[in-house]
Amino acid sequence: MRVLGIETSCDETGVAIYDDEKGLVANQLYTQIALHADYGGVVPELASRDHIRKTAPLIQAALAEANLNAEDIDGIAYTAGPGLVGALLVGSTIARSLAYAWNLPAIGVHHMEGHLLAPMLEENAPRFPFIALLVSGGHTQLVKVDAVGQYQLLGESIDDAAGEAFDKTAKLLGLDYPGGAALSRLAQKGNPDRFIFPRPMTDRPGLDFSFSGLKTFAANTIAQVIQQESELTEQTKADIAYAFQQAVVETLAIKCRRALKETGLTRLVIAGGVSANKQLRQHLSELMQQLNGEVFYPQPQFCTDNGAMIAYAGLLRLKQGEQQDLAIEVKPRWSMTTLSPIVTI
Repeated sequence: MRVLGIETSCDETGVAIYDDEKGLVANQLYTQIALHADYGGVVPELASRDHIRKTAPLIQAALAEANLNAEDIDGIAYTAGPGLVGALLVGSTIARSLAYAWNLPAIGVHHMEGHLLAPMLEENAPRFPFIALLVSGGHTQLVKVDAVGQYQLLGESIDDAAGEAFDKTAKLLGLDYPGGAALSRLAQKGNPDRFIFPRPMTDRPGLDFSFSGLKTFAANTIAQVIQQESELTEQTKADIAYAFQQAVVETLAIKCRRALKETGLTRLVIAGGVSANKQLRQHLSELMQQLNGEVFYPQPQFCTDNGAMIAYAGLLRLKQGEQQDLAIEVKPRWSMTTLSPIVTI
């Protein structure tokens, strides 16, 4: 079975084709970073308009990459949520229209389930059950995963997601958009002994996160430095970036350790845009070595939003017989715990 996957939940247009025998046979991605850079963040209306321009050409490019025609496709998967409603509507409308024109089944995929299953695109895929840390610009969640579609939410951010806090703190430091990646690069030059940021919500029980306070702490630190030294040097920016990143990474690691201990599991999956962070990967790899466990990540190209994860997740559900009717429905907010389980893979 070959499935065409379309991802348009935010500011990346992703189109891919997944073959259940050959694996990933095409993967096309267009990012809107340059479009939104002048605004310091994603402008929903502009994102939607750019998806309209890019999705159809990327579908053609994916078919050409795989040396396939429309007749060779057996189903279409698209991101139905969560995400920006306008952006979701673009992808879902194109996907449903193609499915109708090509007489194919279509399935709306949960964006975060796509991220969670992205490590399954690797040869060394994790076995069930495991704990998943889903960490991105819009979400920070700890999920117990017993099988595809069998999810128990253990904890989530009560305010800013980790990636959102990265971007906001980067903006405070005057870094270019997208700020999270720029902050991580700057942190490599930081002095680890100059600033110490708090590890929020680690001094109390539970698995929820809170990162908005770290952004406020960074803002206060910047204000104090400017008051005392009249300027913010590049080295001071690097020192603050290091302290902020270290606080986020250690907070995530503490909560992962706690989740593994509470569930008795020894496998950890990290997915989402922030899972590409090198410091986070190193820290969690060291943690799992200490616990004699295993940790799994997607390739960096599959950490950010992409069509491959949507095609794969959609294939699993289409093979089970799930499909959407002609109605175009998107869900800007959508809990993964409402998804139906996959009986077989």
